[in-house]
Amino acid sequence: MIRTYKNDATFYNLEIVRFITSKKDVVIVQKRNYQGYFKYQPTKMVLAKKFVLVKPLNGMPTNENFELVQEELPELTEGEFLVEAIYFSPDPYLRLFGGAVNQTMKGLQVGKIIDSKSNKFPIGKYMVGDFGWRTHTIWKDDIPKTNWSSPHLLPFEADDVPLSLGLGILGMPGNTAYFGLLEICQPQPGETVVVTTAGGAVGSHVGQIAKIKGCTVIGVTSSNAKAEWLQTLGFDYVINYKTDNLQTALAKAAPNGIDCYFDNVGGEQSSIIIKQMNVGGRIAVCGAISSYNTQEKEPKATMVQLAFLKSRLRMRGFWVSEFLDKWGEGITENLKWIREGKLKYKETILDGFENLPNALISVLNGENIGKAILKV
Repeated sequence: MIRTYKNDATFYNLEIVRFITSKKDVVIVQKRNYQGYFKYQPTKMVLAKKFVLVKPLNGMPTNENFELVQEELPELTEGEFLVEAIYFSPDPYLRLFGGAVNQTMKGLQVGKIIDSKSNKFPIGKYMVGDFGWRTHTIWKDDIPKTNWSSPHLLPFEADDVPLSLGLGILGMPGNTAYFGLLEICQPQPGETVVVTTAGGAVGSHVGQIAKIKGCTVIGVTSSNAKAEWLQTLGFDYVINYKTDNLQTALAKAAPNGIDCYFDNVGGEQSSIIIKQMNVGGRIAVCGAISSYNTQEKEPKATMVQLAFLKSRLRMRGFWVSEFLDKWGEGITENLKWIREGKLKYKETILDGFENLPNALISVLNGENIGKAILKV
């Protein structure tokens, strides 16, 4: 039963009280089992910020591709909840799949539920998902779990790991490394594994899993700073392709050939690596960042068909969403390895929602070490 009172009200054992002031503001008060006085608090409207994609992402993005706008959010209806962003993930794939012009830019975030009219998603819980580049989002609780990016409750809440890992080693990048390497490359103890863009979130993770599985690991990266960090993670060899001759360095690091290649870059780097692979070698194609920012002509690379024929190689591209039915397995294993000290991570953290475009540009330029995170 709902009872209505005007002005200050004293209440006792009421299921719900609707209190109406002279200004017609409405506030709902939950059940009370004692006599007391209700302190009036006016309803607050939420003003959200968001980035809209105003120009197509052709070539390297600039700030001119995005427009920062504000919108006033409506009150929640039954089954809805309000999420406030805490961390954003400026991932390289957004260069290709950032969304349509005049729409909110896509992107993963970790956020906190600050208001709710849903029993499934209570206030105080944390969520991860593709809410897009926006500070506040209203969402319905009938979320279909059709993709890895579908908003869902953060699968971990622990004092020993930060929430931001839900966007990295305990999220999509972590499962990309876990399933891409173990399901597709299937490395065996004693084999040699090569991973490109090794200084990034996925590449650094792939190399560490390969070490856990007893492999020799070679990382290919773009700076001495990244190379030094990868050596602290246990990589056996690290090659800076900008200063080293990749073909010569690979021959020295892998005199007996390469068994598994985790490809994040494509292009000529991949051609050089593939030509040094052993019979029965396996290749997991995760990305092709060497071509993401080309505007007209795609980069050309040396043909590799003869290497495939001679060495009977197997190459397979994949989407991490293929492993949606095993999603929890990857997070559980990665978290266990973190707690055992076998898996380490590094985050390059930028501050301020307004810096999201710059964060993406920085990632595409390879400036981050480990996982790039933007903190609101």
